[in-house]
Amino acid sequence: MTTTARDTVLGRVRDALALAPAPEVVVPRDYRTGRTLPDADRLALFTDRLVDYKASVHPCTADRTAETIAGVLRARGAHRIGVPAGLDAGWLAAYDGEVQQDSSDIPAPDLGELDGVVTASAVSCAETGTIVLDGSPDQGRRALSLVPDLHVCVVDLSSVEVGVVETVARLVPERPTTLISGPSATSDIELERVEGVHGPRTLAVVLRTDV
Repeated sequence: MTTTARDTVLGRVRDALALAPAPEVVVPRDYRTGRTLPDADRLALFTDRLVDYKASVHPCTADRTAETIAGVLRARGAHRIGVPAGLDAGWLAAYDGEVQQDSSDIPAPDLGELDGVVTASAVSCAETGTIVLDGSPDQGRRALSLVPDLHVCVVDLSSVEVGVVETVARLVPERPTTLISGPSATSDIELERVEGVHGPRTLAVVLRTDV
């Protein structure tokens, strides 16, 4: 069998690796876990990141959730919205438009005819301004939050973690995970920003907090 230059090089690499001692360095994995911040600081950090991503933030107390959602939808001209089957009905008590409950029988392209969608959220990361949906009944299937042009997402401050490590620790690996960092946006070869290509063009976050 003919020996090629590739065989020779790879052989020398294997021989060198066989002579190398096994690494004894143990890389620590707990250096950034369990970080916390006071509610006010976590709120300020999360809000700053969301605004930087061009999302609109609408803080409110829990008892003002319905009025805040209705105000956002009214301001955006959303007369017909979609909601996941498990969304708290009380959140829409002040909304006077048409509400369509989502189901798997509705083809994903038809969701594009909605003016917007309202969902809850699973957990969020303050440092990155990222909201995570996991397909729970109050969040719905992935298509529901990706196809309509407006996404109104309700986030409780109690579900906002400081960093990525703390956020990931709260996820359930078996659940479908959608990470949202602002409205959908991309850039072409000339770095021209285009919004709404891969998901909603507008993200409005209703941030429930008593801070």
